Amino acid sequence: MTNTAVANGSGATDPKRIFRRTESTAAGEGVNAVSRITRMCLAYPGRVAVAMIATVLAAAAQLSIPVLLGRAVDATQAIGSATADEAALRTIALTLLAVSVLRGLFTLAQNYSAESVGHALAHDLRLAVYDKIQRLPFSFHDRTHSGDLITVGMLDLEGVRMYFSTALVRTVLLTLLLGIGAYLLISTHALLGILALSFAPFAAWRSTAMQLTLRKTWLILQEKLAILSRVMEENLAGIRVVRAFSSAPHEMKKFDAASEEALALSHRRIDVRVKSTSAMTLAFFAAMGAVLLYGGTLVAEGEMSVGTLATFLTFMTILQMPVRQLGLMVNAYARASTCGARLFALLDMPVEVDDAEGAPDLKVTEGTLRLDNVAFAYQGAEGHRAVTGISFEARKGETVGIVGPPGSGKTTLMHLIPRFYDVDAGSITIDGQDIRDVTLSSVRQAVAVVQQDSFLFTTSIENNIAYGDPRATDSRIERSAGSAQLHDWVVGLPERYGTVVGERGVSLSGGQRQRLSIARTLMLEPAVLIFDDSTAAIDAGTESRIRKGLRDYAADRVTLIVAHRLSSLSHADRILFLEDGRIVEQGTHDELIALGGRYAALHELQMRPEADMMEAQP
Repeated sequence: MTNTAVANGSGATDPKRIFRRTESTAAGEGVNAVSRITRMCLAYPGRVAVAMIATVLAAAAQLSIPVLLGRAVDATQAIGSATADEAALRTIALTLLAVSVLRGLFTLAQNYSAESVGHALAHDLRLAVYDKIQRLPFSFHDRTHSGDLITVGMLDLEGVRMYFSTALVRTVLLTLLLGIGAYLLISTHALLGILALSFAPFAAWRSTAMQLTLRKTWLILQEKLAILSRVMEENLAGIRVVRAFSSAPHEMKKFDAASEEALALSHRRIDVRVKSTSAMTLAFFAAMGAVLLYGGTLVAEGEMSVGTLATFLTFMTILQMPVRQLGLMVNAYARASTCGARLFALLDMPVEVDDAEGAPDLKVTEGTLRLDNVAFAYQGAEGHRAVTGISFEARKGETVGIVGPPGSGKTTLMHLIPRFYDVDAGSITIDGQDIRDVTLSSVRQAVAVVQQDSFLFTTSIENNIAYGDPRATDSRIERSAGSAQLHDWVVGLPERYGTVVGERGVSLSGGQRQRLSIARTLMLEPAVLIFDDSTAAIDAGTESRIRKGLRDYAADRVTLIVAHRLSSLSHADRILFLEDGRIVEQGTHDELIALGGRYAALHELQMRPEADMMEAQP
């Protein structure tokens, strides 16, 4: 089954609904989800057939055991009498042994095949979910917590995985055991059969009520445990702040409060389980007592053999577990409907930023970047555009600086060029090709962004730099590191480029992380290179050396630099000053200083502290 087939669905879905941890999923959505999971299971016909055939044979074998056991009792009771047939008893015993072995083998085949279907389905769904998350636009991830996505991709997927074995197969098994078993009991002796089955309705009701209550409280408990996880994660991430402010008692109090809530809910779940189990056990033994009392009377009066009574009691013992499992089966359907609805809501979400049908790859020739009257607003903020009316052109070898106050749209503009978002109006072209009309992968290869937040993977420095091209040679890796002014520091490490950086690069300083991120981007050799305030944590001297190292590199591509430190932009061929999402000034550094506008005022503000310090020196 391909990911496309798995993810095929209809209609757009509000992403907030995907992660709502509730049992109140609309009935229609739940039924559709269960129907869709069932169809997906049938994509493995061989395994499904084996599971179903093995289930039928296992049920037949299990239903044969009480009958054979009853005959064995009657044959044993006849030993010593004139009607004794020891050979028949041995035949019955051997048959009983063989049927028991076959039941075990068929049950093994049933469980193995059913689990195999579930795991194959989970494998395909897991790939589909991961692929979908990779393709969903930044706008989705902007308003979605990563923990919610992990929950859908793990817990909800697990609920769907168990559907075939705990719902479909169990439905067939319980239908056969209860249906045929009830028929055999009642057809043998109606009243005694009714007494033998009297515990079933009560046990089925209590089991179903217990499982649904446990299901509901489990969802609540998940929320409590999620709160515990968030408290612990936040504490571990900010452990230095906690220690610095001696706030350990306060953090302990928060954790203890969340833990107490989870503990209270766990106690409630235990209480529900114990009371329901005790009630079902009591009902079963009460029914068995009634069967023994009435059946014993029938045996004493000669209306029934001891073997037949033993058959009834054995049937009751066999049916006790299936009746209790009715609740598990109902819970499996309920879990599959809610988990499946959330899972399919994610898989069916339309990908807003995707390849147009039949889109060709971007062909870079001159490497000319052009923005024509570009406008964009984030979802939920349609009344306020992040950028509007942006137009400029940059050719190969040109460096364009972007500056402006916080919230002026600098980063938004940089995210539109690699098509992290699609523009609402206007167009962005590279060599005359609209980036919406070519493949997304080719755009991302042509446009590389050095992000402000330098994320590093927990692996070696070499693998972090070569992330975009795992087959890169050592010389390319070292050249990129050298251009980012990182090579000299790396060669001083005990394991050089094989040194493993910690989680999110915490073993490196902010400047080192940013330089490593720059080196990783330089490996791609894109047509358009964007620095999104990526040197903020780097000292001015190192930044100057990086600029010199990139001088030859920048000659073959368009370079866009977003910076708050104007000294980072003084070498740019053109500087754009953004305010409220618009270009309000543009020109070279000297032209903008001479203009005496916003750029000049910001330059004066940044230069003044240095002048004040020099004047203060004796």
